[in-house]
Amino acid sequence: MYPEYMRESLTLVEKTRPKRLELEKSGKPVFRPMTAQEREDVLNRFHPDYQPEARRIIRVGPNKGESITTEVADMLESHSRIKPELIDLSKPDYETDILIIGGGGAGCAAAILAMQNGAKSIISTKLRLGDANSMMSQGGMQAAVKPQDSPTRHYLDALGGGHFDNKPDLVRALTEDGPEVVKWLEELGVVWDKNPDGSMYVLHGGGTSRKRMHSCRDYTGAVIMRTLMDEVRNHPDKVTILEFMPTIELILDSRGRCAGGILYNMETEEYFAVKAKATIIATGGYGRLHIRGFDTTNHYGATGDGLVIAYRAGANLLYMDSVQYHPTGAVFPEQIAGFLITEKIRGAGGQPINKFGELFVFPREPRDVESAALIRECLERKNGIQTPSGRWGVWLDSPLIETIEGSGYLEKNFPAMVRQFIRYNIDITKEPMLVYPSLHYQNGGIETNDRCETNIPGLYVAGEASGGVHGRNRLMGNSVLDYNVFGRRAGKYAAQYAKSVSLSKLTVDHVADYEDELKKARIKTDRVAPVLLPFYTPEEVRKRQLTAHYEGTLR
Repeated sequence: MYPEYMRESLTLVEKTRPKRLELEKSGKPVFRPMTAQEREDVLNRFHPDYQPEARRIIRVGPNKGESITTEVADMLESHSRIKPELIDLSKPDYETDILIIGGGGAGCAAAILAMQNGAKSIISTKLRLGDANSMMSQGGMQAAVKPQDSPTRHYLDALGGGHFDNKPDLVRALTEDGPEVVKWLEELGVVWDKNPDGSMYVLHGGGTSRKRMHSCRDYTGAVIMRTLMDEVRNHPDKVTILEFMPTIELILDSRGRCAGGILYNMETEEYFAVKAKATIIATGGYGRLHIRGFDTTNHYGATGDGLVIAYRAGANLLYMDSVQYHPTGAVFPEQIAGFLITEKIRGAGGQPINKFGELFVFPREPRDVESAALIRECLERKNGIQTPSGRWGVWLDSPLIETIEGSGYLEKNFPAMVRQFIRYNIDITKEPMLVYPSLHYQNGGIETNDRCETNIPGLYVAGEASGGVHGRNRLMGNSVLDYNVFGRRAGKYAAQYAKSVSLSKLTVDHVADYEDELKKARIKTDRVAPVLLPFYTPEEVRKRQLTAHYEGTLR
């Protein structure tokens, strides 16, 4: 229930709604999209990435000398959890064809395709299988399947949304594989939203020229993730799942090829070695680092672990100066601050409205532009609404959708959203939501080609941990497509590679070499990474995990 002092503003939103609805129905632009110059101006002045303190130079590793996100640089310039000189890899605890690091959508898709290509896998996951951002995505998945659309149009939209910094070969793979992924997921058991005639029901997303957003109401990620998990669990003879056992360092062989990883059991505090002919990193992003102090939409385990272990091994990173803030994260009630309000709400007709009931930005700008415009409205123009705890926000006029589409539309198409807010006595079919940008996605990551290969032989990356496909700004729905397309590709190509490779002596000497780099750069820090858990984890739990260094006994 909104406090009484917000009611005056809500009254103004209701007062202006008929006029905004009239313009919407007339087909006239309610608010025109920004010009290229206007977009550049609002980004430079208000987007968190563009502020000087958002970045600093990293002093060690393959990307040495580059300006990257400050919190990420701090994480990369850290000590390992292991003492390499004490590691004995002569008798690994597990051997497999492929070690898959991460149990979200990309990891599960990779395991399925690896199995279909004749390879056995071990999934090493920090939490439970499926505890990932993949489970939490709401709005949908982009793929060009309609007659008026094409992968080429999708390709151009993705390039434009990424400010043309995307790697073209990755965008081509993403968009050309899209229609096949829709079909593949449906064959596995995903029930897509469809029109009465059986055709795909699709909506617009920000920055798209055609409607191509496929969905399962607003449970899209949960439905896809459940389907992928079921398929993985149905084949225990082909896929071994190790839960609460993150990989905390990679293993290389004497020829520099990736050969598995060192795992840490978070329950028993024991260490295990896995020898693998190929390794796939699918650990997701770093949203729980709370870049620039922003609330986040990310799941609890999103702490960038894959970046750290790949970087120490010598993998190149790409676009680590770029972070995505979702324009509409909840800011009230405070209990769900950061909670994702899917972009599909704006695709269906919802509008961002200031405290005077005014629409101040085109609702479907690309995410970085939309976010910057919301920040400007609150901080410069002072037209936002402040919460009791001091957060700022603007209204997202969801009741307008009910007026446009008819009563019951939100309950039918956004049941998760309706239920989330009704718990706090806010009925979003009758009252708007209060929103502000929330830390959402890691645009950059480990550099790969369209076969998911890195510069380290035998090391593959899929999903949010990779960098290049989205450039410096991801469009809505492309992440769900990303982890399916490249999860499948990673599984396929890693399986092919594993059939022919013969590993030499195993080593973790690269960890010692990285420690030497830290010393030569005169970096003094007590940070240990991967961090595994957010900084606000209960002290007794976090302290135990941070101090549980490997002391020379595997198992």
